[in-house]
Amino acid sequence: MADDGRKASANAAPKTAAAVRRSAARRPKAASAAAAAAAASPSAAALIVAHNQARRIAATVRACRSIPGVDLVLVIDDGSLDNTQDLARKAGAVVVRQSHRRGRSASIETGAAVIAMRDEEGAVPRAILLLEAGVGAGATGAAPIVAAVLEHVADMAIALADGNSRSTGASASAARKAIASRSGWSPIQPLSKVRCLTREALENAFPLSRGSGLETALTLDVIEAGFTVTEVPCELRHRPSRQAGKALTRASQYRDVMMAISARRIRFSLRSTQHVVEDAFHVASRSGTLKVRGDKKVEE
Repeated sequence: MADDGRKASANAAPKTAAAVRRSAARRPKAASAAAAAAAASPSAAALIVAHNQARRIAATVRACRSIPGVDLVLVIDDGSLDNTQDLARKAGAVVVRQSHRRGRSASIETGAAVIAMRDEEGAVPRAILLLEAGVGAGATGAAPIVAAVLEHVADMAIALADGNSRSTGASASAARKAIASRSGWSPIQPLSKVRCLTREALENAFPLSRGSGLETALTLDVIEAGFTVTEVPCELRHRPSRQAGKALTRASQYRDVMMAISARRIRFSLRSTQHVVEDAFHVASRSGTLKVRGDKKVEE
């Protein structure tokens, strides 16, 4: 019986070792499958440009981190004179500080580059959620536009805030008219700053328009590049602007919006003209009506 026991142990040992080897061989495959699944699942980065927002930045960062699909919160400290950067970092954000104020557009371009560097190789590029630093805990209301982009409903989703009310004023009307003229779509809140878009859509709008014309120009450029845009109702509230200097602010906003619209009208017109000339040249070349002499092309 003892011999039988020794034989049973001897026979069991190789089986146990083989099982261990098979288990070890399966582990890398399982790990690689999990890594591939993580790389394939889309995610978003919240990009916040902050200037002297020590009172609200921590609440905004914490709220952003709770939005489903957001796995990175990046704060661009645009030359703040207070402790905005320290509070943002303690709240869990990655912080890039600029020594002097460069403006929202330049800061977004910087932030997009930082996010691109932090994307894992082979992974789907993160979508980018543009948020204002002062929204505080209300930032969670932007969750629907993140979902719209991550679920491929649109390439850019614009947040409808304030109960989805239609924006009024000369700037909003001018932006709405320009967008409708270009696309046939009339947005409800064309100047909404809270929006989420794919990195590809954002980079197609580079360099971004400066000043208050950013949102109008971004929408026009994204549409012109062939991307899809939509508006999504969100539980967000715009902070009321101060009465002091309100008229001057509106005049400055209207100036920036009109400059952005005019610049794109000229650009789109030149692009259309270039395409017409190129098409005519190709047609003429195929029909053999052009003859090349030195550096000049003349008709036969």
